[in-house]
Parts: sequence; C-alpha cells; structure tokens
Amino acid sequence: MRMELIGLALMLMGGSAMAAEAPKAGQSKTLTLQRLFTSPDLSGAAPRALKLSPDGSLLTVLRNRADEKDRYDLWAMDTRTGKWRMLVDSKKIGSGAELSEAEKMQRERERISNLKGIVSYDWAPDGKSILVPIDGDLFLATLDGKVRRLTDSKESELNPVISPDGAYVSFVRDQNLYVQPLNGGEAQRITPDGEGTVHWGEAEFVAQEEMDRSTGYWWSPDDRHIAVERFDAAPVQVVTRSAIGADGTRTYNQRYPAAGTPNVLVSLYVMKPDGSGRVKVDLGSDPDIYLARVDWTPDGKTLLVQRENRAQTELDMLRVDPETGKATLWFAEKAKPKSWINLSYAYRPLNDGSLIWWSERSGHGHLYRLVGDKWTQLTHGDWDVAALVGVDQQAGKLYFLANKDGVLERHLYSMHYTHPGAITRLTEPGWWNTATMDGKATRAIVTRSNPDQPPQVYLADTSGKRLAWIAQNDVHDADHPYHPYLAGHNETKFGTIKTADGATLHWEMITPKLVPGKKYPVFFQHYGGPHVQTVSRAWGGAMQQYIVDQGYIFFQIDNRGSANRGTAFEDAIWHAMGSVEVQDQLAGAHYLKSLDFVDPKRIGIYGWSYGGYMTLKMLEADPGLYAAGVSGAPVTKWELYDTHYTERYMGNPNTDPDAYAKADALPDADAIRDPMLLMHGMSDDNVVFENSTLLAAKLQADDRPFEMMFYPGKTHAAVRDIHVWTTLFDFFDRNVKNRPEAK
Repeated sequence: MRMELIGLALMLMGGSAMAAEAPKAGQSKTLTLQRLFTSPDLSGAAPRALKLSPDGSLLTVLRNRADEKDRYDLWAMDTRTGKWRMLVDSKKIGSGAELSEAEKMQRERERISNLKGIVSYDWAPDGKSILVPIDGDLFLATLDGKVRRLTDSKESELNPVISPDGAYVSFVRDQNLYVQPLNGGEAQRITPDGEGTVHWGEAEFVAQEEMDRSTGYWWSPDDRHIAVERFDAAPVQVVTRSAIGADGTRTYNQRYPAAGTPNVLVSLYVMKPDGSGRVKVDLGSDPDIYLARVDWTPDGKTLLVQRENRAQTELDMLRVDPETGKATLWFAEKAKPKSWINLSYAYRPLNDGSLIWWSERSGHGHLYRLVGDKWTQLTHGDWDVAALVGVDQQAGKLYFLANKDGVLERHLYSMHYTHPGAITRLTEPGWWNTATMDGKATRAIVTRSNPDQPPQVYLADTSGKRLAWIAQNDVHDADHPYHPYLAGHNETKFGTIKTADGATLHWEMITPKLVPGKKYPVFFQHYGGPHVQTVSRAWGGAMQQYIVDQGYIFFQIDNRGSANRGTAFEDAIWHAMGSVEVQDQLAGAHYLKSLDFVDPKRIGIYGWSYGGYMTLKMLEADPGLYAAGVSGAPVTKWELYDTHYTERYMGNPNTDPDAYAKADALPDADAIRDPMLLMHGMSDDNVVFENSTLLAAKLQADDRPFEMMFYPGKTHAAVRDIHVWTTLFDFFDRNVKNRPEAK
C-alpha cells in the first residue's frame, strides 16, 4: 500500500538542528505538542538524497533549514577536508510558483508533499555540474556557485535527469518526453501523442504508489537509446475527487484503478534521443500486465524488462533487443501457493553478463547469482536481505542490508559473490542502519539510529570504518534541539510473546517512571499491514516520548503479515486481511492486561491508514476490550482500494468476493460499541475519502455514537497536522486516561 508508516514514521518528525536552551543540571524541559511541530525539529539534522560526486571529491546532500524544517537547500562536503558549503540556495533561485497537479500528486506518492525548496538533484557524469529542479523548472548548478536556468515554462518538468554519458537533459512535460542538449539548445519533444489519457515517460498511479517505480523512461549507458513507457489511462474508471478546502472546493476527475477494475494499458518503446528509430517492445500477448522494472545491461546492448502478471504470482525477466524490440524470456519467478511476488530493487546486471538477483524462493529474501542458466544461492538462513547496496565487480564483492543479526536490527554486510562464503557485518550492533554506495562500491554512506539516538550519517570505507561524520547529530551535544529534554527521555524496552498457535511476535514498550501499585493507561499504536515493520531498534522520535510524558504507556507489536520475517509470516494474510492481524494485536492486548502496572480498562488503540483499518477491525472483533479507538484515514471497503496492492493479498473481488466481504470493515460496523474517533483528509487520493463517508453513513444509519474530524484540503498526509494530534489527545484523555482506574 505504500501507506507504510504514514502516521507512524511521519509523526516522528525528522528535521534540522540549531542551538537550544539547555536545562539546569539534572532537569529536563517539558515536551509540548506545539514544540513537536515547530522548528528546529527535535530529531535534529535530517539530510536527504546523499550522493558522492563521480570523482568522489564531494559528498552532496539536501539539508533542511534550522528556521524552516521543511525547506531544503543543496550542500556539499569536501571529502578530503570535511568542509561544508552551500551549493544552491533554494530561496535565491526558487520562484515559489505553484506546482502542476501532476507534480503535486507525484510528490504525494513519494511522501514528500510537505517539502519545499530542492527535493531532488542529479550529478552530471563529468562531476562538473548538477541538475537542480525547483518550483517546476530546471537549473544547472556548477561547483563555483553559479546557477543557469534550463527551462522557463508554465508546466512542471517531471522526472528530470542528465543522461548517463552526459550529453542531454531529459524530462517529462505535458505528458510527453523531452530531450535537451546539456551544453545548450532547445528542448525537443520526442514522443508523438501524449495528451488526453495518453502519457509518455511517466509511471502510472499504481507504479508510483505500490511498485516503488517513479519514472517511465530509462537511458542506455551510452546515450544511444531511451526506453520509454507509454500508458493509456482510458480503460481506468473515473473517480470524482473533491478537494474540499476551507476556501472552496476543487473537483478532479481522477483515474483510479480500484480492485477488480481495469488498469492502464501499458506499452514500452525504445527510441534514439531525437525520437527516431522508435520500436515497440514485445511484452507478450496478455495486455493485462504490470511493467515492474526496466534496466539496461552495462554494455547497453540489452534491455532487461521485468513483466508481472495481474495476479502477481509470476514475474518474468525478459531480454530485449533494442534495435528490434524482440523479447526473449531469460527466467521466471513463481510464487508458492497462497502467496505472491514481492518486487525488489536488490538486483544488479554485471559487466560479465551475470546477474545478482533477490528472491524469496527459499522462504526468505536472499541473494542469488545467475551465470548463464546456472543459479548459485549467495546468502542463506532464517533472515532476510532488505537491499543490495553496492557491487565491487573488480573485487567480486557485494554489500547488502539485512537482519542477519536479529529482526530488530538492520546492518550493512559484505561478502564475495564469486566465491561465496563468509559474511562480514560492517556496522555496529545495537543500531538500525540504512546505506548507499557509489557506483563502484568504494565507500558507503551509512545512516543509523537507535531508541536513544536520532539518525546519524557518516561516510565509511569498505571495511565499515568511519571516515567522517556527515551529520553526527549527537543528542548529547548541548546544541542539539532534543538535548534539553534528554533528562526526561524514557527507555524503550523490547520483548516477545507467543501466539496460541506458536508464532513469535515482537513488541516494544515505553513506560513512565513506574510508581509501585499504580496502574497506567496505554496508548496502543498499530499499523498491521504488509511491507512494514514498526518494532525495531531505531529512533522512535519525540512524539513517543511526549505520549509517555502525558502519563501513558506507549506500546506496539508487529503482527503476522508484517515485513522482514519471511514469506510464511507474511503469507498469513493471504485472502484474509483483517483476520490474523487482529488476533495478533489481541494477543498484545492480553499481554498488556497481564502486567500489574497496566490498567486493563484503560487501553486505547490508534492507527492511521492500514492502522486505521485495524482500529475498526479490532473494535468490531472485541467490543468492550479496548477503552476507545482512533481510526485515521482507514480503508473500510477493500473494493475501493487500488488494484496492485489489494489484489496482491486479496485476489480479485470479481472472483474472490467472499474474501473481500470478510475483510471489509463496513459489514460489522454496527458491532462497534466503544468510543471511536474517525479522522480523514477530505482530499485524500490514496485512501479515498469515500471510505470514511461510507463508514460514517453506516454508523449513523445504525444509530451508533462516534466522533469524527475531517480535514478540508488535506491528503493522506493529514496526520502531519498538529490539529490531528490535539484532537486525538483530547479524545484519548476523555475516554482513556481520565476514565476511572480499575480496582
């Protein structure tokens, strides 16, 4: 759903650091809700889009301002001296122009709709300039601080990149692909008929939202060819989306492919940079497929296309001749019964013609190498590889992220792929890590955090040795914005419980300083959906600490169906959403009720997105068990959610109606008897607002009391608004915390 941790991670608020007033020795400043939503952010520095220049001399990042935590500028660090300088000031070149609807929606898909200034950039291959999009136009920045405007149009330029060989800038404008010489000259439209329902060079809605694919065109390494997606949205149903705002209503006719309805018609072409020589790629006889991934081999002679069937049970790797468009099947992945294919970017075609590939065929996500038609499994065990970070082809080594040392931590590892054997962990225990590397895997940029330390970023060599801090962000530094609150920081504890049928579930808990004999209310947060892990040794953010400061115990547990535990753990929700997840969250509630410091009558539940759906299903399944529940932006009827996500887990509603009837939250809504608050952004184009209006109408028709708060003009990211949390805590305090204690 790529609804992911919105409402969980987003509320944790990453931001910028500046000097803060230190409390007196041994004292802690009091966290307030208002402070959580103002600058500088309490989590400290939050650099984005970290990259090394082609020659490795500069490390570039998007750094947010101390006084405006959502505005980003482009900065560079000299990797030899460690000195920083701003390369592009977003306020100096930005016009503040309103973005096109297409770019707004693309940013919404990327979960960056709240960001301002520079949100992406692209290095030229020669390392002498950087492509910088801002406010819908393109600029070319050189390392001497000069900036040259490349485009000046009313329309936004989407998906801009510099071609791999450095000769061109390309972008999508008005549903067509344009190519412009980098050294000067006018942009030329190279696609023929992008208008109305036809789009070139863009990723369709479900590709952006569910497949983690944000572009629709791919340059060959030698700049000789471009593979370009064409999609026609004509078959997709039109949903009228009313963006209800405080000052009026705008109506959009959005093409939204709900489960069981037609998708866009996708085709793929290969052409030269001027649009000539266009050939259509043979994607097979079945038009109802997903274009999952597109890549080129390093020599540019072969296009690699991953084709996924509508049921998402088969993934074919095609090898395509760019001169003719002819495709041959290289290999296929097939899901086991009652399972599905999870897409990944943990693969790499190599110079020698072999392929590093990620697969769950063993029951866990592991790396393999394909040479000719021979497969070699590189990693093994009851753990999962999360990402392929880098490949050093000269040394025959690869670098990857995995939870080999325990499901609560993620580390960077290395191993030889030509002679697989020992795996070396490169990051310190006790942390949750992410990492990127340069193209030749000579250095790594590591981001790490733990429950007591917000994210830190450092540059490391291939042995894992830290070479330089990029953002030390040390919470113990007196200038860190969270430092004044550190004395009141509460410990995060972890544990496991067993379900009745033997599954192991991980939980985390933060408590106030416990007073013997006192029983405390619980803020029980949940997400519950697939592709997400909420319990980990990562920074939880100041919001969790604020919750505890209000007198609550903070608690969450990862149910079956969630990520990074192997296919058997995730497949439990196959055609059965809202079943085993609810049972596992109930097991968490029973565990809480067994603790002598928990008030069993004062457990409140909260979730957003899939978590909002879970709130409804939990209240329906066990009336009277929870004191109250908050349901934010919930799916209430899975037939309203999109094809690629919903059908992956639930099948097609036209052929599996019973599964949908059981999973939907509407049929049993009349079972909700506990206090419930329903919240939703009225301009949500992901979990459409109709989900909540249907629920509200059903509860009203059944004369069931409930509270609701709807947000004009807000999207699925309404959870970022302070009013959401003011309303939520008012509801929780009335119905959970201030409810009489159990005797």
